[in-house]
Amino acid sequence: MSNFGIPPKGEEIRGVIEQRLKQAMRENGAKVTIDWRGEPRHLYVIKMPVEMLYLNPDTHRIRAQRTLDADRNRAIEENPWGQEAQQYLHDLLRQRPANPDQTDPDYTALMDELDDAGQREPGIVSPDGILVDGNTRAAALIDLGEQIIKVGVLPDDTSRRDINAVELSLQLRKDRRRDYSYINRLIAIDEELSRGRSESDVAKDFNIKPTTLQRDRWVYALILNAIDRSKDAEGASLRLIDFEQHQEKLRELHRDYATLAKTDSEAANRLLQSRLAMVLLDYPKTSLRLAESDFYSRYLESRLPDKLKNPASVQEEELGVPGISEAVLPAKSGDSAAAEALTSQLLRAKAIAGDKEYGTPEQVAEASSIMKHARTTFDIAVKLAGQNAELVKRQTAVPERLTDAADYITQCGNEFSEARAKRALDDEAFDDALIVLRDSLETLARRAGRVYPAPGEGVAWLLEAARIR
Repeated sequence: MSNFGIPPKGEEIRGVIEQRLKQAMRENGAKVTIDWRGEPRHLYVIKMPVEMLYLNPDTHRIRAQRTLDADRNRAIEENPWGQEAQQYLHDLLRQRPANPDQTDPDYTALMDELDDAGQREPGIVSPDGILVDGNTRAAALIDLGEQIIKVGVLPDDTSRRDINAVELSLQLRKDRRRDYSYINRLIAIDEELSRGRSESDVAKDFNIKPTTLQRDRWVYALILNAIDRSKDAEGASLRLIDFEQHQEKLRELHRDYATLAKTDSEAANRLLQSRLAMVLLDYPKTSLRLAESDFYSRYLESRLPDKLKNPASVQEEELGVPGISEAVLPAKSGDSAAAEALTSQLLRAKAIAGDKEYGTPEQVAEASSIMKHARTTFDIAVKLAGQNAELVKRQTAVPERLTDAADYITQCGNEFSEARAKRALDDEAFDDALIVLRDSLETLARRAGRVYPAPGEGVAWLLEAARIR
């Protein structure tokens, strides 16, 4: 958690707030209830000049998005209460979390609501004038040209940790209209756990199951690892926001990886690397599902252009154990290491191609070329994998449907005895249904009889049962 200190006009604001709080108490004014250190707390609501208050530089709502502009983010770190930093926060609150080049439709809807009906729900402010809750509302009121914002005031001994806890507790109420973005939610969960809280407590606060929290932690660790792998010597790197739109893909990846890792960790890693590469290349979720553990070796490896091959990084070398000279760890398989090397190469290329600040024009052009060639190669591999999946589906559809029918007939047999015992069986309907079954079997038998001149045991039974000659 950052410690941005007290705003420069904190004492002045505190004086105004104290004066208005006294008036609210005398008039027994409106209150807002929050969770304060584990207990309900009723805060008086006052009206404050919205321009006098400070946007919270530590708010989780835009935590990942702050890194979009390194210079403006540096302004927040160095002078969070200055005009440049506060304007950057204001701009980020307007923008879509997944695409900061666009205005968030939710922000536009909030402005319309405030314009039509005024501010219904008060924000929360620290005694020094830091907005704990209501940062987006404050930005929208300023954009509307409004002068006043209604806020509840936290107690005098409010700490940065209290500000963080109150923001989270209010945000995680089910009636909040504008949720945190996925990445900002992951950051908030990670920060809560880093404070030493248990997974079960944090999961309860976030209204999710512990298994969901564990899955999200796995995804967050995967993203951080991918960012670390994307770094190059010049300083280019992917950012958290680059993964903002891939929430569902990464969640599915966790599910399939975890299932496969129980029986084959190498295969699980191959699947992970191939699908992570496809995330970088912006494939839809349906295409990612075609990438199984053999995707690299079966569809990709032989088609890779020279610039995407990494022979030096895929040698199967055993790994030594520090301090135990005779002990070695098994190396990753060639396919697993090759798939990982390719994904690392794409991570670095994606970082350079998307961040012109750190690369020369030649480096950016080369990185863009790598991503373009990769997309072309993956397009072919995805198409072939899709064709194979369709073929497998056709091959297995007929026996799977028969197996399902057999299961239904078995269940029918169990229920038949029960229905007869209770005298609840409709004999006429049962007989009609058997005729439908007979007709269906005869149709299947006629078609099978034309295909199998020397039928196996199952087909022979079908022909006999249907009396097809």
